[in-house]
Amino acid sequence: MISHPLNQIIEAADRAITAEDFDTLLDFYADDATLLVKPGLNAVGKEQIRRAFVAIAEHFDHSLVVKQGKMIVIEGGDTALVIMETLLETTGKDRLASATTRRGTYVFRQSADGGWLCVVDNSYGTDLLQESQTI
Repeated sequence: MISHPLNQIIEAADRAITAEDFDTLLDFYADDATLLVKPGLNAVGKEQIRRAFVAIAEHFDHSLVVKQGKMIVIEGGDTALVIMETLLETTGKDRLASATTRRGTYVFRQSADGGWLCVVDNSYGTDLLQESQTI
């Protein structure tokens, strides 16, 4: 099976997060992108996204390792929906290792030159529905 170009793009973005290379990381985002930091808290635009990733790195005591699991890419026009497992590994201040798997949803937009930029970064995926149940 031939992988979609977004596989490599997301893998490179994951490496940038792990390395805390936020300059490179921001190259993967559209100027008007939205990052879901946590349920109820979004970062909009590259400046806010950068600040969010710095805060996330500090929150995880600079131990966050991000990897890909299974991935499905669904394209329509110049837009792609990516549904994937996001694997997060951390070591807390107590030096205990932790691993979490999220099933994220991401939206990418293809530019005129054929490149892809993330416009919605939601590592929580449909778990948000559990957070925002209505009565």
